[in-house]
Amino acid sequence: MDVSAEINFKSTRSGGKGGQNVNKVETAVIASFPIDASALLTDSQKDLLKEKLSNRISGEGVLLVKSQNYRTQLENKKDAVVKINGLINKALHKKKPRIATKATKASIEKRIDAKKRASRIKEDRRKYRGDNW
Repeated sequence: MDVSAEINFKSTRSGGKGGQNVNKVETAVIASFPIDASALLTDSQKDLLKEKLSNRISGEGVLLVKSQNYRTQLENKKDAVVKINGLINKALHKKKPRIATKATKASIEKRIDAKKRASRIKEDRRKYRGDNW
């Protein structure tokens, strides 16, 4: 699902690389995606996103992502879109249900034999007292 049409961008000054421009040029990008106002998502998807991405969503229901990896604003915008798309796709991806399995008879017997063997080894390590002879 590509939500790039509904993302709002705000530029800000970036830390890190950039040399003399770092204090003059606003290359970092804060991308915001309003989940409630999205026309691409169903109500159930919106609820699921709010639940799974609750730590990344503001009080107003806006998903915020900051990108400042690159020196240009355009590259940071592209990176922010990729990040938001990745977060949404990962949150909406349904996990494959685990199928419960039962241990085989052979594996149970093998485990019990190993336990018996370990028990015998520990028993053989015990010191014999005079009255045990």
